[in-house]
Amino acid sequence: MGLNYYHIFKRVKEARKLVIKGITAAGSGHPGGSFSMAEIMGCLFYKFLKYDPKNPLWPDRDRLVLSKGHASPGLFSNLAVAGYFEKSEIETLRKLGSKLQGHPDFKCPGVEFCGGSLGLGLSFSLGMALAARIDKKNHHIYTIIGDGESNEGQVWEAAMAASKYKVDSLTVFLDRNFIQQDDYTERVMPLDEELVGDDISEMWKNAARWKVGDKWRAFGWNVLEIDGHRIEQIVKAINTALQVKGTPSIIVARTIKGKSVEHMEDNPKWHGVAPNPQISPIIDLELDCQFLISPSIIAGDMTNLENEVKRAAHGRSDFIHLDVMDGMFVPNKTFDYEKIKQLRPLTTIPFDTHLMINDPVKYVKNYVDAGCDIITVHAEVCDESSFGEIHDVLHSNDVSVGLAINPDTELPVWSEKFIPTLDQLIIMSVIPGKSGQKYIEATHEKTQRIYKFLQDKKFEGLIEADGGVDLTNIESCFLDGARVFVGGSAIIGQKDVRIMICEFRKKLMHARRKLLIQKAHSLGGNDLVNKWIDLHEVGKKKTELLQIAKEAGFV
Repeated sequence: MGLNYYHIFKRVKEARKLVIKGITAAGSGHPGGSFSMAEIMGCLFYKFLKYDPKNPLWPDRDRLVLSKGHASPGLFSNLAVAGYFEKSEIETLRKLGSKLQGHPDFKCPGVEFCGGSLGLGLSFSLGMALAARIDKKNHHIYTIIGDGESNEGQVWEAAMAASKYKVDSLTVFLDRNFIQQDDYTERVMPLDEELVGDDISEMWKNAARWKVGDKWRAFGWNVLEIDGHRIEQIVKAINTALQVKGTPSIIVARTIKGKSVEHMEDNPKWHGVAPNPQISPIIDLELDCQFLISPSIIAGDMTNLENEVKRAAHGRSDFIHLDVMDGMFVPNKTFDYEKIKQLRPLTTIPFDTHLMINDPVKYVKNYVDAGCDIITVHAEVCDESSFGEIHDVLHSNDVSVGLAINPDTELPVWSEKFIPTLDQLIIMSVIPGKSGQKYIEATHEKTQRIYKFLQDKKFEGLIEADGGVDLTNIESCFLDGARVFVGGSAIIGQKDVRIMICEFRKKLMHARRKLLIQKAHSLGGNDLVNKWIDLHEVGKKKTELLQIAKEAGFV
């Protein structure tokens, strides 16, 4: 089965939005830790956990224990998205009589552990796992603990006991975001190495400083270390942990407190502070402004595609774009599913496969079996019936569904019925068939128009800009409404892929900040612009925001 990337991605974003809605309505709560574990929760709820929202106490369900209970908004939002209760109930967070309290409580369906005092969740989880063993049950227990919480001695007592009893039905996530209530963890009680100064990025960059995995190994655990915001890494780690017998597993997930909201990221202040209601609509837009970069490997050495995949992976690309050409739908020919099958073991990064082929309904299952995570077919070679068949094959195999249109093609009428469940729309900005072409300027207006149309039709996926995208036009493409960006000659065609991806991200961040400042101004004029900018206390973000605001005449 596929990664189900967009299915998870879209629900993670929705859950984050509900966290902001709930905490804003309550006037209190914990956004930072809810956001640092957001992708972990998304992968568990929408890929792995066995549960039934209509029967929350189903005996054979898997158990999810949130030991860091102050991050309850992150749990409640996912329970709402998963169908345990109406999403509108998130606005009752922390209200008297609400099932959604400041910490998880059994009155809320789906809650398995009343989290309050830190340090208890792992012991509780171990008890559940041992009870399941006695009862000959095979459900799995997943537990999320915090790094500040790991100051508690009971965590390590439970760690010893779980190892002693060889509890392999227990998988723990350590949400390693380097921040606890009052300060950075490495200045309070270091798990890795003492942090001197405030540059938390040093803890991320230098793997020689990461010691916590060694601590857990010394306690007899199977240890996996990942980037806790990369969906594909989380999924691989869970799958690996589930195969381990005779030993409990811990996944040390390096995360960012407040991830996806710039002013909250890596700032201890946002451990437990609610946004101002004036600011929440800007945050909502910011969550819609997440972007992904998908280098196209055919712009590199076609005789050594393995190396091009490795270069994209080394550059920390979000996707790897695979342009499949059959020499019929387009004049050129590249590779097919057999080559993709050979490339698949090289990386866990999602394969974003663009089929520029005739009659894709005949071949789509081959690309599913080859390990593609997103498969996009062209509207020009489909009708409602064939695309419906492709749509169903992909969804049933947990593969994300994409539709592409050429520069001279509009969305066909038949496509409208699929828009609510479509994951990705590629709007081609060059004539498909070869790399190195210049961006067709008319695509800007076309993308803007289609973006507005899709919003009206409840499209929850992302628009992908493909063809001639480079550093001169990527900001405009973002402002048009695109959120996935294919880089061929501009990324893979360059000597240092990592540097080029970094440059792409800088441009996209600039465009995103510009859009958010415009939103702030539309909501509250210069006063709100200044309030928004002042929230950005960590790093050099504030300097760039001030410059953008000055250029717009807002400060």
